[in-house]
Amino acid sequence: MVAKSRITLVRAPNPSALTLSGTNSYLIDCGNEEAVCVDPGPPIDRHVDALIETAAQKQLRIIWILITHGHPDHAPAAVPLAQRTGANVAAHPNSKAPHDRALHDRETLEVGRERFLAVDAPGHTFDHLVFYDPRERALFTGDVVLGEGTVVIAPPGGAMRPYQATLARLLADFPELDRIYGGHGEPVDDAPAKLREYIAHRHLREQQVIGELENGPRTIPDLITAIYAETDSRLWPAAARQMLAHLEALEHEGRVRSRQLDRAMTLEEKTILIPDWSSSAGAEEAEVVRAELGTDVDPELRVYEMCNTTLPN
Repeated sequence: MVAKSRITLVRAPNPSALTLSGTNSYLIDCGNEEAVCVDPGPPIDRHVDALIETAAQKQLRIIWILITHGHPDHAPAAVPLAQRTGANVAAHPNSKAPHDRALHDRETLEVGRERFLAVDAPGHTFDHLVFYDPRERALFTGDVVLGEGTVVIAPPGGAMRPYQATLARLLADFPELDRIYGGHGEPVDDAPAKLREYIAHRHLREQQVIGELENGPRTIPDLITAIYAETDSRLWPAAARQMLAHLEALEHEGRVRSRQLDRAMTLEEKTILIPDWSSSAGAEEAEVVRAELGTDVDPELRVYEMCNTTLPN
C-alpha cells in the first residue's frame, strides 16, 4: 500500500504476466470523510477487505466506485464492495459491469469537495474511461497507460487507431498534467513524457511492420519472429494480438492487404497464434488473458503485404 497526497494505492493480490504486480485500486479522500474508489479490482475477498479496512483507518466512507473498464481484473469487485459499503458505481455507457450511473465523455462527478472529469478513452477496450482529478492534476488511466511496460491492444475488443487517438487527446487536453495513476505498476511522475513515450512506441512498431512488409509478404508469425526476436518467446502470443491490431488499422486505411493462406499452420505458427492458455495459466489468469487478448476468436493464418506489390499464388 502506497500513499501519495489524498490518494492511496491498494494493490490486489493477483500478480501475473499481464497484471504485473497486481491490479491497482485507488482510494481518494474527497473531504467530508467521503472517498472514491477507482477500479475496485478482481473479486478477491481479502482485496475487498483491504479496501474497506484502509478506508476505515483513514476515517473515510467509500460512497462512489469508479470503473475504468470492465476487464475481470478491474471491475468485478465493484459488486461486493458496493454491497458492503452502500457505494454507488459509475462506469462507461457501454460497460456491461453492473453500475448505477453511466458517465459520458467530459461529464463530471462531484464527491465531497472534489470533482472528477470522465474522459472517453477507447482503444484498449470500447468501454474505457479515464478519470481526471484537477486538484491533483492527475489522471487515473486504467489500462490506457501503465506504470511499467506498454498496453495490450487486441482485436476484437480493442483497436489501434482509437487507442492512438486517445493517447494524443490526453496529451493535448491536459497540458497541466502532473501524475498518472495507471491500472498496473507504479505511479508515473512525468506524465506528459510517459504519454509521448507511448505515442512514439506505437509509431515505432508500425514503422517496423511496414519495413518488414516492404521486403515482401509476411504472416503475423513471420513479423513476430523478426520484430520481437529479442523478446521472451512466451510473450509472442500477446505480441501477435497487438500485431493484428496494427495490421487491421493499415488494411482498413488501404495501405496493406491480406488473404487467408490455404494450408495448415505449422507448430510454431499455431503456438504464436493459438496458444494453449489453459496449460500455461490458472483459471483466474486465463479469464484475464481471454479478456485482454481477445482469444475467444482464433485468428486465421493470413499473409499481408503492402498494396503496391502483388500477392503470391
